[in-house]
Amino acid sequence: MKAKGNNLNRRNFISKSALFGAGIVASPIAFANEKNLPEKIEDSKSAFKTDKRMLGALEVSPIGLGCMSMKSGSYNPPRDAKDMIPVIRGAFDLGVTFFDTAEVYGPFTDEELVGEALQPIRDQAVIASKFGFELSTGSRGGRNSKPENIRSAVEGMLKRLRTDRIDLLYLHRLDPNVPIEDVAGTVKDLIKEGKALHFGLSEVSPTTIRKAHDEQPVAALQSEYSIIQRALENEVIDTCGELGIGFVPWGPVCRGFLGDKFNEHSRFSSDSRLSQVPYFTPEAIEAHMEVLTLVREWGRKKDATPAQIALAWVMAQKPFIVPIPGTTKLHHVKENQGALDISFTDAELKEFRADLEKIELVGVREPETALIDQ
Repeated sequence: MKAKGNNLNRRNFISKSALFGAGIVASPIAFANEKNLPEKIEDSKSAFKTDKRMLGALEVSPIGLGCMSMKSGSYNPPRDAKDMIPVIRGAFDLGVTFFDTAEVYGPFTDEELVGEALQPIRDQAVIASKFGFELSTGSRGGRNSKPENIRSAVEGMLKRLRTDRIDLLYLHRLDPNVPIEDVAGTVKDLIKEGKALHFGLSEVSPTTIRKAHDEQPVAALQSEYSIIQRALENEVIDTCGELGIGFVPWGPVCRGFLGDKFNEHSRFSSDSRLSQVPYFTPEAIEAHMEVLTLVREWGRKKDATPAQIALAWVMAQKPFIVPIPGTTKLHHVKENQGALDISFTDAELKEFRADLEKIELVGVREPETALIDQ
């Protein structure tokens, strides 16, 4: 059952936001944005806090935008560029400056989209992309982080993203056949050449983080982290804090689950990527409804949607955490930005955590997996 009271979910967020009567919500184009039309959102940045966060020495907006599912068809049918470009530019108008993509998304299609969308505002945006797979045939192969492949990947990125530099260049997944020091050294050379500005890692262990950081300072680590998926709390996030590395959670709304997108009756067809996710089995969804109930309860307390609570909780864990929720809808971007107006006291975080740890999770990563390169 849906929680009652003043709790919100994604379906009624827009109708409630129309009642606020100020800022971007009262703008005449607020309803046009529902259709992702290309109009600029006037005065939108004033509606949310615009404080920045740091990923190492890289300044970004406190919430970024994950662009994975826009054209690649990763979690939904591929969207047309004409529909997605207004989402990306609209996100910028809402205060988002940090945009995340990768060459493997598509492959290549999402980088092309991000490049086209951000070209008019390139110098005001921070673009992150990732290398690490064999894509020479135009389809995804195994992992490949040989120096020559990294260089080839970056040359392709620069063309597709219509830029002369990658602001944050990530290793997407570790290649077991290439020492991390060689990867970091290659990125160091690319930084010296001005083709990349900062170095990032994804889904690697604390040991690998330290080895890479010794060769070339790491600005950010990107890994899955949410109220439900918390394995990275085992040493990884603390290692980032110790070394001055930012932490960029993907899946901070747990692939839509914490946005109240699914319920205990949700099932996924075999051709859906979600059918392969262990925490989306029928048993796991049923168990995790307790988590969603908890998030809804905090939503009532904070007059916020479940998605906003999920994002605010993640950001409240450390000041160097910058989540990158993905979406294909501009009103979800606006909703996500509302998380910036939600805060938790230390006592509230302890209360939240105590209640959360009473819930048995199903299909999530075990803590020890955080100590192993994925």
